[in-house]
Amino acid sequence: MDRVVRMRIRSLRQARGWSLDNLAERAHMSPSGLSRIETGRQRMTLEQLTALAHALTTSVDELVEAVNDDDVVIRPERDEQRGLTTWLLSRGSAPAGVTVAKMRITDEAHGPGVDQLGVHPGKEWFTVLSGTVALILGERAIRVETGQAAEFSTMTPHAIKAHGGPAEILVILDTDGKRSHLHPTA
Repeated sequence: MDRVVRMRIRSLRQARGWSLDNLAERAHMSPSGLSRIETGRQRMTLEQLTALAHALTTSVDELVEAVNDDDVVIRPERDEQRGLTTWLLSRGSAPAGVTVAKMRITDEAHGPGVDQLGVHPGKEWFTVLSGTVALILGERAIRVETGQAAEFSTMTPHAIKAHGGPAEILVILDTDGKRSHLHPTA
């Protein structure tokens, strides 16, 4: 962890185009002391870390945030009962209220059963990455094939179902769509 914090300090300094002297001055420390911190030849105190975070216009929390693969690797969530596997792609990085997800749908209905079409405020968008999807909108069943996309009002009773085998889609959901499709029991 110590090595990662040192690398972050050096990388932020270099990204701003600052020399050791520039950052040392802003953090009220000596350039040689900063050099020893960046190279690991000197232990960093909390006071120095705080001064460096302030000078780099970041927070101590961001400098020392844990490094693991959870912030990089998106693991699928499987819902065998609904025949759905979801990769939540946006994880908070999308604009407020928007969720982006990849979904693998088997032949079983996604979301409410075909006999129980779902309705919620808003709009949804999806593109078919592989396979064919049956988009059921009220009385209509519309086939959407690989490379095609769909947009529809979710106030129309609807369901998304794989057609003729598994299908994968990339979907954009608003807050109500996320609640209905990703957390149907919540």
